[in-house]
Formats: sequence, structure tokens, C-alpha cells
Amino acid sequence: MIDLFPSYPKNETELLKRAQQLAGQNFITLAEQFNLFIPINLKRHKGWVGNLIELHLGAKNKNKAKQDFPHFGIELKTIPVDLQGNPLETTFVCIAPLIRNNGVTWETSYVKRKLTRVLWIPVEGSHFVPLPQRRVGSPILWTPTSKDLLILRQDWEELMDMIVLGQVNNITAHHGEYLQIRPKAANSKILTTGINKYGQSIMVLPRAFYLKKNFTRKLLKRFFS
Repeated sequence: MIDLFPSYPKNETELLKRAQQLAGQNFITLAEQFNLFIPINLKRHKGWVGNLIELHLGAKNKNKAKQDFPHFGIELKTIPVDLQGNPLETTFVCIAPLIRNNGVTWETSYVKRKLTRVLWIPVEGSHFVPLPQRRVGSPILWTPTSKDLLILRQDWEELMDMIVLGQVNNITAHHGEYLQIRPKAANSKILTTGINKYGQSIMVLPRAFYLKKNFTRKLLKRFFS
């Protein structure tokens, strides 16, 4: 059987070139190239846009602990924006480890691994623009500054300390300057194991790390200004 989908890019230059070629194209054009189903909206298809972009860029990695393009150390992130280029939602980074996290440090964390280099793909996300007509924006290949890394590390350490001390249910979206932890589950019946302040196992909603909109807004303006 012939694989009609793009192969894994040969190098970082080819990856960036593919991303640049997507800029200005709408979703219906990109989906039709591979005869893909286009949902009416994203309520039940939250990962559809990201999967569409991954397909065109040749991402093959299914190991969520690694970057989308591990050969180049690059993570791919699509980010829905409004007509002014402001992010419309927080950005998922990775699942937060609620148990078996002894010895995990910032340097060895999934968060740092995922954010060492990121290929950001802005996409139109305004609800009044029909999904098929929404367009892809110009890509950004981003490496965090030393200040970015310092704040991200401080946020991560604060949030992980709360998890380790059994305060996972006390974490709110207000904790952290750039990073936050929020529940991540399809519904409230999906539970996982955590610990309470006494070190006892309890059942809690799964949690995940997200980048706050105030951070990604600064990031986008830094490039597009």
C-alpha cells in the first residue's frame, strides 16, 4: 500500500519550510488534499486541527513523552487566535505526574523537554469564522529566553511541590505566572490516583500543565510586532 501522506522531514529546514507553506491556507483546502473529514465544529473534535497540521508536516511520533519531532528536539503547538492575533485559550503542555514523582527535577521534567524548542502554528479560532474557512498563520520556531526558563521553572517547582505535599486539590488556575495546572478529563467520572497531605492514596481528576494566555500573548507579540 502506498503511503500518500508526507514523510518525516529530513531536517529542521525542511520542517520549517513545510510550515511556511501552510501559512494563508484554509482548513478545507488542507483537509481535501488527504480526503479528510471536516467536522462542523470542534466541540467533539478538539484535536482535529492539531492532527491536520501534524499530518501536513509529517509528524509520526506517538510517544507523548517525547517531542513531536524528536530528531530535531522540536515540539509542535497549534494555537487558536482571534483576528487581533491574541490567543483564545490556554495551551496544553503535558499531563502532570501525581504519583511516582520522587526525584523528578525541572531539568528532567516533561514540561522542560516539551518547551525547549517549540514550533508554534497560529490558526484562526474565532467562532464566527466557519471551521472550513479558518486559515493557518505564519509559523514561529521559538526557543525560550533565560528569563522565560527561570519563570517556567519557578512555576513548575511551585506546582510540583503542592502535588508532592498532597495539595493537588488546592491547586487553582491562579497558581503560577506562566504555567498552570488544571483538571484534564472528558468528564468528572474519569479519576486517577493522587495523594493527600497524609501521603495516602486518593482518587482525583487527572491534571495537566498548561501555558497561560498572558504568556503566549507576549510570545506572539514578540515575534509579530
